[in-house]
Amino acid sequence: MEILSQTWHWSISGFLIGLVMLFLTYFGKTFGMSSNLRSLCAMTGIGKKVPFFDWDWKSQRWNLVVVAGAMVGGFIAVHFLHDISNVSLNPKTIQQLSNMGIDEPYGKLLPHSLFENSSPKMIIILITGGILIGFGSRYAGGCTSGHAISGLSNLQMPSLKAVIGFFIGGLIMAHILLPLIF
Repeated sequence: MEILSQTWHWSISGFLIGLVMLFLTYFGKTFGMSSNLRSLCAMTGIGKKVPFFDWDWKSQRWNLVVVAGAMVGGFIAVHFLHDISNVSLNPKTIQQLSNMGIDEPYGKLLPHSLFENSSPKMIIILITGGILIGFGSRYAGGCTSGHAISGLSNLQMPSLKAVIGFFIGGLIMAHILLPLIF
């Protein structure tokens, strides 16, 4: 059990992700999490009113199992395999976050000041962020996991452009917008 609760070297994780991608490519499948929202909406029958959701969601049932597995795996990891000593941030990062009023994780996955503060400002920030992520995923034709893992491994040029855009957007958010918001 100790090996599961430790941080794995990037080469081991990368190799395992690559192995999964080879497996998916062999079976003609593509990986992505945001496409599951489309599947869930198509399951409701809304495709009769909105053409985007009119498609065969049953062909993507396997991907819904991936989402369920990610949620169950995340729960198990947080509640049974979590090791506080594995969370370490650069002291400069901790100081910058502290200057913005964001506390250090202290072994948690999320800072309390962001997700346990129910102030109107924080609720607006979280809702706006969720809407922007949803819009961006739809506009880019997929999410970061779909483009960065699946799209790049299949050498798709649109995925390379999307990943570059995600990276630039993350830099703008971290260095320009986040200090303005907090």
